[in-house]
Amino acid sequence: MKTIHRAARLALGATAWLALAPAGTTPASAATWELRDFRQQICVTSSGGHPGTYFIAAVVGTWSTTVQIALQNLPPGATSMGGTPIAPGSNYPDPDDGSTTVNGFVHISIPPLPVGVYTPLVTASDGTETQSYPVTINVKQSCY
Repeated sequence: MKTIHRAARLALGATAWLALAPAGTTPASAATWELRDFRQQICVTSSGGHPGTYFIAAVVGTWSTTVQIALQNLPPGATSMGGTPIAPGSNYPDPDDGSTTVNGFVHISIPPLPVGVYTPLVTASDGTETQSYPVTINVKQSCY
């Protein structure tokens, strides 16, 4: 009788594990890299804007195709020349202090704008997966 109960428990445990395993596994098409959010913000004056600045990007993990960095949802009149392409490779945080190497930059030119807060997105794409995070542009009468 003990053998039957033990076999039933093992079968039930294996069935439960198989039912739960797909929920915790990564699909074959999921990215093996991540775009890290540095919570970046910049202040520019409403009368001057900023003719040329950039936001940084850090892609960590491993990737086998070039990752393109860009900006989306720009404020009215703002332009971007795009970002630095990140060649196939890998990048991991330092195990001692957790610091991460910045491996991408994306340009933005901000014209004079009405006072307000604008939140474009820094995006990274390997052609299959696209990840993004918001950055903040604070437009004020004075940044001091």
